[in-house]
Amino acid sequence: MKNRIAEEWVIFLLAVQFFTRLPVPRDPGWSEARMEATPRWYPAVGLIVGVISALVFWGAVQLLPPVIAALLATGAGIIATGAFHEDGFADCCDGLGGAVTRERALEIMKDSRLGTYGAVGIGLVLAVKVTALATLPVEVVPWLLIVAHSLSRASAVAVIATSSYVRDHGTGKPVASGTSGLWFAALTAVFAAALAGWAVPGTAVAAGLLGLIAGHIAMRRVFEPRLGGYTGDCLGAVQQTSEVGFLLGVLAVLGT
Repeated sequence: MKNRIAEEWVIFLLAVQFFTRLPVPRDPGWSEARMEATPRWYPAVGLIVGVISALVFWGAVQLLPPVIAALLATGAGIIATGAFHEDGFADCCDGLGGAVTRERALEIMKDSRLGTYGAVGIGLVLAVKVTALATLPVEVVPWLLIVAHSLSRASAVAVIATSSYVRDHGTGKPVASGTSGLWFAALTAVFAAALAGWAVPGTAVAAGLLGLIAGHIAMRRVFEPRLGGYTGDCLGAVQQTSEVGFLLGVLAVLGT
């Protein structure tokens, strides 16, 4: 039992190390098998990032207008993750918007340079996030930040569990080889949804979940037919559109 707990702790630290800029031991115990197991911790990492963003929003809104607090909270999440998911979304926009063939799209998505499609895409996503957060009732925003960050990462895990990875090498990004252990990611998502239901009216949570599902499906319908599966960048794109979808769904109920 102790060995199993220790193993899961290492996998968790690897997930935190790879998907955030938060301090962890320099070498928690990397192995390919452990990296492939990290997806089950994605929603838990999302909870951590969400708590950071929520605390920044709560602290800032005591002294500043909600729009500034929303900007600072969004910035805190980006700093905490090193813009990891935003970069994936931008790469998807560049690759899928600027290429005709599958091969060319994959080539563009590996390019570290930011193109027009990527700049416009990520600018719009961030603008929608900040506007939604600034428009929602102040008292629910910290809770929504925590929940949105967790559930949107669970949305990315759903892609891993139900689609095919299309690259053979060269990305440096972890990809689960199967669904082993992903039940834990599902349980974490259920906990996040329950947390939302405790702090936010049930109709708003339901609308948020519908928005998240819409964002998930919409993004997959963009990249899967073109690529025949997903890449690491696609996971970041799904996380972003799912997060935005959740916030917009809640806003549709609470913002009226």
